Amino acid sequence: MKQAAPVPFTLDPRLAADSHPLARLALCELRLMDDSHYPWLVLVPRVPGARDLIDLDVGQRHALCDEIDRASRLLRDAVRPHKLNVAALGNVVAQLHVHVIARFEDDPAWPAPVWGKVESRPYAPEALVERITLLEKHLQG
Repeated sequence: MKQAAPVPFTLDPRLAADSHPLARLALCELRLMDDSHYPWLVLVPRVPGARDLIDLDVGQRHALCDEIDRASRLLRDAVRPHKLNVAALGNVVAQLHVHVIARFEDDPAWPAPVWGKVESRPYAPEALVERITLLEKHLQG
C-alpha cells in the first residue's frame, strides 16, 4: 500500500503578508511584523497543521521555548525595551505562531496590549532595511 506523501509546511498567507522574513531557525521561521510602532517578531514553527502548543511533540515544544528565548534576547539586546510581551493567540490566524514584542512606555498602545489599539504603520523601505540590518547584526552576535 502506498503511503501518503508528508504534508509540506506552508506559511499562512496572512502571516506572510503582514511580516518580513528575518531568519530560519532550527524549528521556526523568524519574521518581523510589518508594524513600525513596535519592534515585533513572530516565530512560526515549521510543523504542518500545528495550531496550538499541544500540537508539538515534547522536543518541538522545548525547541520552541529555546527559540522564544533567543528572539526575546535578540530584541532586548537590539532595542533595549522596557518590557517584552510574548503571546501565542491564534484567534485570527490559526497556524501556530508566537509573538515577541518589545514594548516601551512611550509606544502608542502602552500599557495596553498592541492588538486593536492603533492602526498598524508599515515600515518605510529605508526603516525596514535599517531594522532588519540591526536585528541580523544582533542575531549573529
